[in-house]
Amino acid sequence: MKRSVEILERKKVRPTANRILVLEALLDTAHPVSLMELDDIIQTMDKSSVFRVLNVFLEADVVHGIEDGSGSLKYEVCQGEDHCSISDMHVHFYCESCQRTFCFESTGIPQVRIPDGFHPRSFNYMIKGVCPKCSGMPAE
Repeated sequence: MKRSVEILERKKVRPTANRILVLEALLDTAHPVSLMELDDIIQTMDKSSVFRVLNVFLEADVVHGIEDGSGSLKYEVCQGEDHCSISDMHVHFYCESCQRTFCFESTGIPQVRIPDGFHPRSFNYMIKGVCPKCSGMPAE
C-alpha cells in the first residue's frame, strides 16, 4: 500500500481508498488488464467506480492504455517518474488463442521518425500471434 501511495503522490493524484485499491490490483498483475478483468479482481468496487479511477489514472500518467486488438483497452502502470514517454514503454504480445497480453519489458519500442509538425501523444507496439503455452512450445 505504501508503494501505491508514493506513486499517486508523485503523479499528483490524491490517494483515496478507491484509487489505492485499483492501483494495488494493477501492481499485483503480471500483465496488462482490462476493465472487466479488474472488475473480477476487485470485488468491493462497482465497475463504474473502477472505470472512473482508470480515467483519472490515464489523465495523470499513472497508467497507460494498450490497444491489443481484443476490443477492450488494457491498462498497465506507467514506469515513468512524471509522464509516460516512449522510453517508459515496451513491446506487447497478444496471444490470439488465449487472448492474454504479455509484456516484453526488456524490448523497447523502436524509435520511428515522423514528419515535422506531428506530435505523438501515445505509443502502442503490439505483436500478435500464439504464446508458448498455447503453441505447446516451451518459453525461452
